Amino acid sequence: MDLKDQLKQLFPDHEPQETPEAEATSGLWMQDAPIVCKYEKRKGKPITLLEGYTGAPTDLKTLAKTLKTKLSVGGSVKGDTIIIQGNYRDTIMDLLRDMGFKVKRVGG
Repeated sequence: MDLKDQLKQLFPDHEPQETPEAEATSGLWMQDAPIVCKYEKRKGKPITLLEGYTGAPTDLKTLAKTLKTKLSVGGSVKGDTIIIQGNYRDTIMDLLRDMGFKVKRVGG
């Protein structure tokens, strides 16, 4: 007996609703201005910087966490900038476009 059958026995009148899983980015602020994606080296190590997001700080942290999870890399949020470890400009730009953001590549 699986979990659905057990729940059906406990609550016979309840009809489960099939809801698609909402992505973590569904509640993010979508802006008109593009997010700037840059590449730098700090202390000899490559990093990708994302600047220009005008939403709430909690949305910025959520966006950073989503990107870090999808790329399986480290990073941080400092001020209004997302810092991702490594050179992932192309991948990040594709991910942001899929989420509905406008992205501008700066430098090279």
